[in-house]
Amino acid sequence: MTQLVLASTSPARLTLLRNAGIEPITISPGVDEDAVAARAESMGLISNTSDMVHVLAKAKAEAVLNHTDAFGKLIIGCDSSLEFDGQSLGKPHDPEVARERWRQMRGRAGVLHSGHWLIDNRNPQPGVLPPATGRTAHTIVHFADLSDAEIDAYVATREPLKVAGAFTIDSLGGAFIRAIEGDPHCVIGLSLPTLRDLTLQLGVEYTSLWNR
Repeated sequence: MTQLVLASTSPARLTLLRNAGIEPITISPGVDEDAVAARAESMGLISNTSDMVHVLAKAKAEAVLNHTDAFGKLIIGCDSSLEFDGQSLGKPHDPEVARERWRQMRGRAGVLHSGHWLIDNRNPQPGVLPPATGRTAHTIVHFADLSDAEIDAYVATREPLKVAGAFTIDSLGGAFIRAIEGDPHCVIGLSLPTLRDLTLQLGVEYTSLWNR
């Protein structure tokens, strides 16, 4: 059995992994996402939404690398953002921001990007960076044509304030997603097929993560 560390406190990602037979150790990465993104952009490492979620996923995984609970384990860091009309839309936080986003998104489609960075920390060596690999998954999301009343009711639940793109597929927002092109797990924030591909790249059998 191989133990997985989830460098995230996202309830949706945790539930997704548990339903897939994986009980991870969760560690909050404590990353200042705005500062990391700004620094990476100034270095020319970010030119689009896909680059941004890749950089942030890597930063989150690396942030917990030296945590005592992460020694001898695999570490997965993730980050998600919706690309819509050429903009990267993270968590809106403010009700009016979420309301305005939904007015723009209804009846249209956007691309949800989820970055993944997997570190093999099973045999840590002092002063040596452990093997790691990453990939960004992309899923096209088609939104239903919501009425103003539906948008107001959804925002009033406060669910869209705390999630990338101001929507979910696995909770209250599921009724407002008309269609998905790609891996639906990506929309939740962690693509299981991508996780499997990354574990295989590091020489780990995906099924060894099953521990439930």
